[in-house]
Amino acid sequence: MPNASSWSASSPLLLLWEDSSGTRIFLSLLYAVLAISGTLSNVMVIYLVFSFKKLQTTSNAFIVNGCAADLGVCALWMPQEAVLGLLPPNSSSLRSAEYRLLRGGLLGLGLTVSLASHLLVAFNRYVLITKLPSVYQALYQRRHTGCMIGLSWALALLLVPLLPGLWTPGSAQQPPPRQTDGGSRYTALLLALAVLGQTALLLHCYLGIVRRVRGSAKRVSVLNFHLLHQLPFPAAPPPPRRAQRRLSSVSVLLLCCVFLLGTQPLVWVSLLGFFLRPAPPALQAASWLLLCSLSALNPLLYTWRSEEFRRAARSVLPRGEGPAAAPRPAAAAGPAAA
Repeated sequence: MPNASSWSASSPLLLLWEDSSGTRIFLSLLYAVLAISGTLSNVMVIYLVFSFKKLQTTSNAFIVNGCAADLGVCALWMPQEAVLGLLPPNSSSLRSAEYRLLRGGLLGLGLTVSLASHLLVAFNRYVLITKLPSVYQALYQRRHTGCMIGLSWALALLLVPLLPGLWTPGSAQQPPPRQTDGGSRYTALLLALAVLGQTALLLHCYLGIVRRVRGSAKRVSVLNFHLLHQLPFPAAPPPPRRAQRRLSSVSVLLLCCVFLLGTQPLVWVSLLGFFLRPAPPALQAASWLLLCSLSALNPLLYTWRSEEFRRAARSVLPRGEGPAAAPRPAAAAGPAAA
């Protein structure tokens, strides 16, 4: 059995090959729940945006880009991890290095594009709120938006082959190789610094939005852009100015807190392992779990406060109001006809 340091050097994910069967089954069930819920929510957001013209905005284009990436994690990668926990530890069917590279590639591609999409959405909203409308229109033309989305995928496709040790963890069915060099440690450090830099830019954008909204609610009201409906706070009907500022700040800060909770544990676990000593395997696994769970939560983060999304979802998935409301006109017309 490898010790904790050798296991840490192989960048583990959630399923530890020496775990008990009970732990592995629990993690498999957790993966299955995340896979099902994440797949449904990401597919729903993509379907709504493509089906309703009002939702086809620049901000939603970046959200759909992130949902497509998250769909690769939830629909393709997580089910495989769920199956791994149900197989016997000595199974030889999943020891193929090529299969491990495929799993790692799916995870790396999805998480990289997803994190890039978070930043694209934040920057889009920052420019919309804090800059002149002419600046926004010039920057977010259709061609420029397509280039930004394509660049996020190109960057992911470039990084995944360059960092195989990052996205190819030790197999749940096979003991990880003993690595005593600093290759994996430097790879983890690069991941931590990249996520930390991305988080700093995202917080700068959203805190800039909070400052502008709290300082000038009038400016937000005169920006007659339909994209305001895609902000993480309600735009119609407008609440009183003081309440609007409070709701805006709380919604944006809540989004930032969820994002920080999902990303920062992995950052600090990686930094701890590089500068001091490797964290316990369970703590490393938990940090990866939080990061991967964002793929299932992202669609809700960006749509739960949008009235346009809620209206579109109600029209696609009626909750019984329609059939119950249909007989009312007939019942009302009956006495009138009599």
